[in-house]
Amino acid sequence: MTTYFERQLKEFDHAIHSMDMELFERWVKEGAETLKNGHKIIASGLGKNVPVCEKFVGSMQSLGLEACFLNTNSAVHGDMGVVKEGDMVIILTKSGETEESIYLARLLQERNVDMWLLTFNKDSILTCEIPNSVVLDLRHEGDMWNIMPNNSTTLNLIVLQGLVMKMASTLEIPIEDFRKNHPGGAIGQKLR
Repeated sequence: MTTYFERQLKEFDHAIHSMDMELFERWVKEGAETLKNGHKIIASGLGKNVPVCEKFVGSMQSLGLEACFLNTNSAVHGDMGVVKEGDMVIILTKSGETEESIYLARLLQERNVDMWLLTFNKDSILTCEIPNSVVLDLRHEGDMWNIMPNNSTTLNLIVLQGLVMKMASTLEIPIEDFRKNHPGGAIGQKLR
């Protein structure tokens, strides 16, 4: 069993090292600027990326940073009202070819937002249409068929959590902000 985990860690290492770090740093900078200017960061995804987006938003809110989740499906049924001028919208899609994600991205291009794509396909429709495309090279999902959203969702979580931590550092978020937003549990007790 240890061999399985070692193999997946190698996949994560390869994928993270395939990321354009200059682009990632620009993402951090633009995200921090978005927040400094009083706007929010919106994460949008479908299926297994929903809890990944929710974890990202939860981490942001724990630090007192404005963020929300926009389900890609329900966005076009009225939920796009959460998107305001100046916001940053991050779309998660493994293939960059998902019909709902393409539709949402095209609608968002009509708004004055800073749109980013997190994906694993450098030749997709969305990587062609969204200039700010963070693309990871994923060699294997880690399941028997190389098809389940397994390693891809884990990598999305790693990248988005890295984005939160780097933005918090850039913005010099004091621990007091985290303390007042997380008074409960063992963490709250430790921070008292």
